[in-house]
Amino acid sequence: AAARAGAKAALYFATDMCDGMSQGHDGGNYSLASRDTIANLIEIHAKATTVDAGVFLSSCDKAVPAQLMAIGRIDIPSIVVTGGVMDAGPDLLTLEQIGKYSAMYERGEITGEQLAYYKHHACPSCGACSFMGTASTMQIMAEALGLMLPGTALMPAAGPELADAARKAGERAAELAREGVTARQIVTRESFENAVMVHAAISGSTNSLLHLPAIAREFGVPLSAEDFDRMHRGAHYLLDIRPAGRWPAQFFHYAGGVPRIMEELRPMLHLDARTVTGKTLGENLDELKAAGFYEKCAEQLKPWGLSPADVIRPFGRPLGENGAVAILRGNLAPGGAVVKHTAVPPEMFRAVLRARPFDSEEEAIAAVLRREIR
Repeated sequence: AAARAGAKAALYFATDMCDGMSQGHDGGNYSLASRDTIANLIEIHAKATTVDAGVFLSSCDKAVPAQLMAIGRIDIPSIVVTGGVMDAGPDLLTLEQIGKYSAMYERGEITGEQLAYYKHHACPSCGACSFMGTASTMQIMAEALGLMLPGTALMPAAGPELADAARKAGERAAELAREGVTARQIVTRESFENAVMVHAAISGSTNSLLHLPAIAREFGVPLSAEDFDRMHRGAHYLLDIRPAGRWPAQFFHYAGGVPRIMEELRPMLHLDARTVTGKTLGENLDELKAAGFYEKCAEQLKPWGLSPADVIRPFGRPLGENGAVAILRGNLAPGGAVVKHTAVPPEMFRAVLRARPFDSEEEAIAAVLRREIR
């Protein structure tokens, strides 16, 4: 694609780690450090090689925010292509359910054969895990910031549309280089405010409060946890995707993806925000609607007997009206703590409980599995 556009492409790599594999042991301590290491490697390659533009390919928890940080830091013409989302398994089995089945096995409630079946079928294709975890959330954030072609975040990883989106991104990167439009000319404070509003609507990962402020800092934009708290209050939560909702994340694109979310939020967004297309957010949304984008996406929901509104609720019929996350303050967390209240049972909003501190994650997990935590 780059060659057709008159550019010469070269590949550079940085390794990513799997947050899922690192959970429950000391490996989790390397997760956030890996994000910063990836961003540093991208900076090294970009500054050492003096490239004219970049197409940034990634999918998962730390690689996507790392690339977004690096894009802000090196400030060259940039476009992001994310690797999409994996399909769900049999009976719409998805990876986040494995924790539940593993605990059931540890307690003797299912057999080892049953657990093995779930493990072997929860990840049937490449792509990000099929729920609204950090990987899916950050893919969506990349598009919400204006750094992806419209409608290309969280596409089915095994589908033909993703390869077509990648080719178009390569061509557009060459055009951005000729136009001299760099990332910081596109991404502004208004772009980040749009992203936070989308985050509220999708009940995005709480890890976004680690990543988006770090990305904003690289772009020279102030963004704090208090901004999330303020903008989530009164925001409409629309997306019925796991873990807080019913459906696997592969259904997100079928329901219209980021553009559908933004259409529902249209009065609350900065529609004049710039994007990598060279047009404003509002212009992109108008073009997608005129081109029949939403009707084409909706066709893929029909085998499940669903409509887009079953996955992405209309603004006037939200799942909730107070966003998805909040900042808590008190003697347990004087500096503040984040909670995804959309995943908390309402009866837990007010509770008097006894704190049970542990000296390690392993000890805490063992106590939960032994039902020592009531």
